[in-house]
Amino acid sequence: MAGFVVLANVLVAFPINDFLTWGVLPYPITFLIVDLANRHGGPRFATTITACGFAIALPLSLWLAEPRIAVASLLAYVAGQAMDISVFHHLRRGAWWKAPLVSSCLAVSVDSLLFFALAFAGTGVNWVPLCAGDTAVKLFIVLFGLTFYRRMTLKMGHE
Repeated sequence: MAGFVVLANVLVAFPINDFLTWGVLPYPITFLIVDLANRHGGPRFATTITACGFAIALPLSLWLAEPRIAVASLLAYVAGQAMDISVFHHLRRGAWWKAPLVSSCLAVSVDSLLFFALAFAGTGVNWVPLCAGDTAVKLFIVLFGLTFYRRMTLKMGHE
């Protein structure tokens, strides 16, 4: 978990184009990890995974990334993961795909908006297109990740 957060925090400084940075690629995996943890061990276990990821990622991100990026990312991470865990828990008894899809889509959107607003507001960077592109790619990765999520939950013995 922490590795994906730190990697995203470092890579967000490198643009792909006007709408994306390289940080968009590793970060959505954190939502897959927390959804699998939630499915397997419940919201308390998922919260523990999130907290451990935060505790490890905080000093590493502050060391390896720009401080405004690290702080914005970790605040957005906490908010997004908390939303993911809560929404997932409330939808967990529905169809296998509903909880991870809805919770991750909501959490990704909140995470991206918070991150870009906190990290780039007042810097002169036009962060709105970056936020829109970042969110769109993360949502695509969430959809793609449903296949992996399903395979993992079946291997763990969860329907």
